[in-house]
Amino acid sequence: MAVGRENKTFEMAVEAVKIEADAYMVCLTHALSTEREEVMGLLIGEVEDDNIAHIYSVIMLQRLDKRKDRVEISPEQLSDASSQAERLGLLTSKQRPMRVIGWYHSHPHITVWPSHVDLRTQAMYQCMDKGFVGLIFSCFNTDPNMSGHLKVYCFQSMNMRSEGGPPQYQRAEIELQIVRTQVLSKATLNSLSELPQILSKEEEEAYRNTLSSKDLLTAVHNSTVFTKALCQLMEVMCGPLLQTLENRLQVNLKNTAALETEKEALEREVEKLKKELQSSS
Repeated sequence: MAVGRENKTFEMAVEAVKIEADAYMVCLTHALSTEREEVMGLLIGEVEDDNIAHIYSVIMLQRLDKRKDRVEISPEQLSDASSQAERLGLLTSKQRPMRVIGWYHSHPHITVWPSHVDLRTQAMYQCMDKGFVGLIFSCFNTDPNMSGHLKVYCFQSMNMRSEGGPPQYQRAEIELQIVRTQVLSKATLNSLSELPQILSKEEEEAYRNTLSSKDLLTAVHNSTVFTKALCQLMEVMCGPLLQTLENRLQVNLKNTAALETEKEALEREVEKLKKELQSSS
């Protein structure tokens, strides 16, 4: 950890975070789904005995209020996520119930560092679970050479207030490790399939909020904007996502064929050894 060595309580909470590559891909896909507002979700996993938080899956959340600089989660969403975590844990490689151990959100077009609101939110979660961690995906940024880049930051909040003073939160960086996975878990496939549904529901709710207008021209305009948003969603999200899964399927088929060939070669080798043993006896 680059920050927070003087805070012993924090050191005892989480020493490092490991995230499965397929779960990381879901977070990244969600963060890149829109560059206009922030998105967020919850991290599902468990904290191991050596104070290592291991993330196996994620839950993408529908935004209550679409803002470019802030995200919120309702108590109802958090409660529902707790029950979902147990079910998703059974769909991962560990195949056992898990819990919510963190949250993630995006910072489109801005720095990766957590804002004072992020630090306060993180501190609130840590009051309920000292092992709770946060991930920030800074995306849609360009350097002077106009090449896009993405940064990921894993953190917790430390309260550096003086005795009797108001809270003064500072970020504490936590080491983040991406664990390679050979296959996509069922939990990951479910999350990827839910992303277009979540985004379309957000657009639908935004459109429903405009239906109270009595002006015909305004109603036609709002309907057109809604239709355009759905078409854009299909173009920039559904199409590429489907292509990605099809490409992954082709890779899996090639790997399966290679394994079948290797299996046949090993079976021939076994039969050859059996014959040699029989002839020698």
